[in-house]
Amino acid sequence: MTTPEQIKQYIEAGMSCTHVEVSGDGHHFEAVIVSAAFSGKRKVQQHQLVYQALGDRMREEIHALSMQTLTPEEWAAR
Repeated sequence: MTTPEQIKQYIEAGMSCTHVEVSGDGHHFEAVIVSAAFSGKRKVQQHQLVYQALGDRMREEIHALSMQTLTPEEWAAR
């Protein structure tokens, strides 16, 4: 079973992030991802970057991932 910590590691290995939080029950996960790579991109493009980082794991290991993607500036303003 995939753990939140594994998903966090997959995301961090696949893209440059300043902050990643992942929680979940092994089937459904929630993530907060902060990356400068999100700057100037629409939310759908930001999510595509995360999906690229996760690769085939999205089809094989991760059944549901809800994510909040933020730039470092958006994260700092929270």
